[in-house]
Amino acid sequence: MRIGIAGAGVLGRLLAWRLSRAGHAVTVFDPAAGPAAPAIGQLGAAVPHAAGFTAAGMLSPVAELDNAGPEIARLGWRSLALWREVADALCADGCTDPLFAQNGSLMVAHGADLGAARRVLARLETAPTLAAELPAPQVLDRSALAALEPALAPGVHAWLLPEEAQVMSREMLTALAVHAPLVEWCWGERVTSVESGVLHVADEGPVDFDLVIDVRGVNLTHPRAAFGVTPSRGHLQRPGEAGSAQALDGDMAVRGVRGEVIWLHAPGVKLQRPVRLLHPRHRVYIVPRPGDLFVVGASEIESEDRSPVSLRSAVELMAAAHSVIPELAEARIVHMEANLRPALPDNEPLTHSEPGLLRINGLFRHGWLLAPALVEDAVAQMEAVSRAPEDPHPNPLPQAGEGVSRHRTTLATEGTSLPRPSWERAGVRGTPEQALESQQNH
Repeated sequence: MRIGIAGAGVLGRLLAWRLSRAGHAVTVFDPAAGPAAPAIGQLGAAVPHAAGFTAAGMLSPVAELDNAGPEIARLGWRSLALWREVADALCADGCTDPLFAQNGSLMVAHGADLGAARRVLARLETAPTLAAELPAPQVLDRSALAALEPALAPGVHAWLLPEEAQVMSREMLTALAVHAPLVEWCWGERVTSVESGVLHVADEGPVDFDLVIDVRGVNLTHPRAAFGVTPSRGHLQRPGEAGSAQALDGDMAVRGVRGEVIWLHAPGVKLQRPVRLLHPRHRVYIVPRPGDLFVVGASEIESEDRSPVSLRSAVELMAAAHSVIPELAEARIVHMEANLRPALPDNEPLTHSEPGLLRINGLFRHGWLLAPALVEDAVAQMEAVSRAPEDPHPNPLPQAGEGVSRHRTTLATEGTSLPRPSWERAGVRGTPEQALESQQNH
C-alpha cells in the first residue's frame, strides 16, 4: 500500500518505521529541516520543532491516573513493552545510542504536602482494580529509599511505581528516522490540508496515496502560536482559530498547551529512575539522562506561546528539583525550552478513520506514553482489512467505532498525482543519513 503521512513527530516517525517494516511504501512530509534533534544550549527553541523532542520521555501509566482516566493507564501499560521492542529492534539495526530504560519511577512528597499526596495516592491505589496488570504504589521507608536513591533528600516520603520506564526522547526520534531507510522523508515540506487519499503540500499541490495519515501537531503556520501571543487566553477558542485546528481542517479542534523544561548538568549526582514530586500546586518531575544530565519539568499552561521559559516557571521548577535532590545546588543550567503539546478539548486522544484517511491527535501530555499502543491498534486494523475478502470499493481502515466518525467519499480531483521522484521535489530528500548531514551542515 502507498501511504502518505503528514507530520514527523513521535506518531509520524513511529508509524513510518513500523509500516515500512511491514512492506508498505511510505512517504512522510514535515516542515522540519531534517530528522536530527534541535541543538541544546539555548534559552529557547530557535526554530519550532516536534513536541516529542522537548518531552522528558517518562513512561508512567500508573502515575498518570492522577490526572487521566483508566484507559490512558491501560494503553500506557501496553506501551511499556512495545517501546522496549522498538528499542531492541533499533539496536539490532545498528543504533548505539541508549534509547530505553526501565527501572520503575518514584513519587515523593515533603511532609507539609503529605495530605495532598495521599489524595493522589488514593487514586493510584485503585490501579489493580482497573486492570490486573497495573501495580499499586509501594511505600518506601527511609532506609529503603536511601538504598534505592541515596541522592534524594532524607526527609521526603516516597513510593515506588515498579516497571515504569523512560525513553530517551531525542535519541529515539532521531533513530526512528535514520533507521527507516525505505521511507521517503520529505523534510522542509509542509502539508497544508488533508483529505481522503490526498495530501496537499505547500508549493506543490495535491499528492495521491492509497491511505493518508494525519498526525500533525500544533499548527506551526499560525502566526500567534509561532510568535508568542496567547490566543487561548481570555476567550473560548473556536475550531480553526488557533493551534492546529486550522491545519486539521476543522475536524479536530486541537489546541496547544505550553510546557517548559530545564536541563541541568550535575556530574557526580546519581539518579537511577524518574522522580515525580507530589505538590498541591504543580507537577514537577526530575528525569535522569545519560551524560550526567537531568531534565526538570514541566509546566502546564493554557497558552500557545512558544517564547522562552518564564522566570516564574524556571524558579518553581529548579526550586522543586533542589528540594528533592539537594546535590543539584551546584548543577549548571545547560538548556531551557518551551513547546506546545497538542490537546483536544477533553485532553483525551482521538483516532478518527474514514475511507483513505486516518487521523490520530490530541495526545496532550501522553505522547510518548500512548504512541506505540495507538500505532499498534492502527496497524492491526489495516492488517485486518487486508485479510478481508476483496471489496470492489475497499476502505483502507474500518470505520471508527467511537469518537468522531464521519463517513465521506472523496473523488480524486483532476490534477492529483503520484509522488514525483525525489530529485524533482522541493525540500531535503535522499537517505536519512544524507538528510541528517544536510541538517547538521545548516
